[in-house]
Amino acid sequence: MTSLDYAVMLIYLLVIVLIGIWSARRTGSPDELFLAGRSFGFGVIGLSLYASNISSTTLVGLAGAAYGSGIAVVNYEWMAAVILVFAAFVLVPQYLRHGRRTVPEYVGDALGPFARRYVAGIMIVLSIFVDTAGSLFAGAIVIKFFFPAWELLPIVMALTVFAGAYTIVGGLRAVMLTDVVQALVLILSAVVIAFGVYREFDFSLERMVAALPAERLSVIRPSDDPDMPWTGLLTGVPILGLYYWSMNHYIAQRFFAARDLRAAQRGALLGAALKLTPLFLMVLPGALAIVLLPDLQRADEVFPALIANFLPDGLRGLAVVGVMAAIMSTVDSTINASAAMISYDFMGIDRAVQETPRTLVTRSRWTTAVLLIVAMVWAPAIESFPGLFSYLQQMFAIAVPPVVAAVLTITMMRGYRREVVVIAMLGGHLAALGFAAAAASGLWHWHFLETAGLVFAIACVPMVSLRSSGRTALPSDGSLAVPIDRVSVIASMIVLSLVAATVWAFR
Repeated sequence: MTSLDYAVMLIYLLVIVLIGIWSARRTGSPDELFLAGRSFGFGVIGLSLYASNISSTTLVGLAGAAYGSGIAVVNYEWMAAVILVFAAFVLVPQYLRHGRRTVPEYVGDALGPFARRYVAGIMIVLSIFVDTAGSLFAGAIVIKFFFPAWELLPIVMALTVFAGAYTIVGGLRAVMLTDVVQALVLILSAVVIAFGVYREFDFSLERMVAALPAERLSVIRPSDDPDMPWTGLLTGVPILGLYYWSMNHYIAQRFFAARDLRAAQRGALLGAALKLTPLFLMVLPGALAIVLLPDLQRADEVFPALIANFLPDGLRGLAVVGVMAAIMSTVDSTINASAAMISYDFMGIDRAVQETPRTLVTRSRWTTAVLLIVAMVWAPAIESFPGLFSYLQQMFAIAVPPVVAAVLTITMMRGYRREVVVIAMLGGHLAALGFAAAAASGLWHWHFLETAGLVFAIACVPMVSLRSSGRTALPSDGSLAVPIDRVSVIASMIVLSLVAATVWAFR
């Protein structure tokens, strides 16, 4: 790192601080803290979706997974684009009806208060122990690579303090506006790194293809592939993606902050288009790094190693800033969303009419601070797991399939029985824990993606088969019909065509 690198980093940090200070002055109520006054257009929503997901876990985890086994990990990315198109036309219109504030509130309207709190609890646990802690850990790995004398926990603490400061005071407005800056920094830094890698191959696609075994450049893998079997691609990846991109409140919170339905839909489609870029900016460079850096001790080190070895002064600082942006864009998003669910779904602050807005905001800020501390303490423990991306996906594979089954049921099926859906969701989670325990003891050998599909089916069967013969348990919104936005329809067709072309090219 040189003085020019440090200057780039300092400028970026100052910009983020200024945005946080400006946003804090406009945060006078819980709805402003957690919904940004429902004021954002599609551009901010789409860039915030991209930045919140392209976190340090994604930068480090995607590149590391590609370094270890090839580009099949990109299946999570193109599937996200398909799911965001689905969400734009099916789920988002239902979420935004009746002034709802959270995804668990939508579930609770259909299934009752217990289901609302149960789903909120699952989302909060995943956001804190998987997304937030994983991002802090991944960011600390990158920084420790450049400053090896520093210990992991102090780095995690420093990242937590900085990312948490503007999130606590500025709320969702600060989160989403900083996400716009961070998305642009992320894209630019990823382009710079990819450029450095591709330059080593003289920008020749033939040389890149020749440098790697054919299976490392294929997204369709055999059924016995240890990382991404085609059976898991068909059954597990869509389930995990449906939760993450359309039901996970830390992502869906951007839709609730939209100024109207059209902005939310177009923002989802912009996010879908941006999800096509990680293949070329993160995954392929990570796969090619096995040729350039064959002796790394840990696959998760590939991203910082690329920064250190293939970028010049100044640009190296930009790439490190990109990682810092990734950390903060996920930490601020997950923490704000978790605090929103605690405040609305558990504490009922939207009904606390006897308290002043200032008191409610103060309570919500303290909630945010406590969640940050929990994530900070847990983050170093992730080092004991074999790989970051594997840790993330396996945790989701246990927790989310029954939630996906329940949300799809209440959205798309008439005549469901509330009590059956709730019991089936609980049963699905018990089955998932049973499979996880059996896998840990060596008695269950299915891939976790295949297991996710099986758990989804176990939860779905009673929900679908034990329906009411009448029409007494309709979805709370009654209809899926929404106004047709011609621009959104055309954009969705373009995105889906690009997805199909990508999968075909790397089949």
